[in-house]
Amino acid sequence: MEVSLYSAASAMNATERWQDLIADNLSTASIPGARQREAVFSAVPAGQSGVSGENFVIPSASSAVSFQPGELKPTGNNMDFAIEGPGFITVQMPDGSKAYTRDGEFKLNSQGQLITKQGYRVLSDTGNLQFDPNNPAPITVSGDGEVTQGADVKGKISIAEFKSPQSLTMLGSGLFRNDVPGMQPEQVNTSKIRQGYIEMANSSPTLAMASMITAMRMFESNEKVMSMQNDRMGKAITDLSGTT
Repeated sequence: MEVSLYSAASAMNATERWQDLIADNLSTASIPGARQREAVFSAVPAGQSGVSGENFVIPSASSAVSFQPGELKPTGNNMDFAIEGPGFITVQMPDGSKAYTRDGEFKLNSQGQLITKQGYRVLSDTGNLQFDPNNPAPITVSGDGEVTQGADVKGKISIAEFKSPQSLTMLGSGLFRNDVPGMQPEQVNTSKIRQGYIEMANSSPTLAMASMITAMRMFESNEKVMSMQNDRMGKAITDLSGTT
């Protein structure tokens, strides 16, 4: 078995996966609350070398979501909400299931319900958040999520914290779903809501572009290794067969 060819091909596949993740991060860098995905490289056992009989490994890449907080940006819009801490705001999907987001750019629909940009309803601890669209009183949100319209208390935004947020399933557009049986949101201990702010994505376009250049150079280096090994094998076959 030509170990060097397998190793170089696997390294090319791993760096290609890395480039895909970087491209995804660049595409979501402008989405408030978006979480970047990072490449995790590992060595995978791949058998024994036919020459020495020794075990050898090949590189592999997988992904993991980074839940490091992003920068809080003041907007002056009282319908923008950012979360300080590890929590998520709970929203209702069209099929009735729950999803979780840190993208707090909300608005009211024609029925006076607080919704996300995608039209998903923001949930309170007791259900939907319902406002009076004919009431000109301002909507305010306290740090613990209690929502009022003027003097009327409308409910408390449902904030969810998870012991292992890395286990959540990323849906895209800054949304996550809990698909882990038995994993339930924990009691909120540290998360607070900041009205008039949004949390930026936790990815950096500048660092992402630098990583993209590094990944491309690694891909090209392994491509050259494959080309060199291919030429070497071709020369060996020619020499052994006695052909010119």
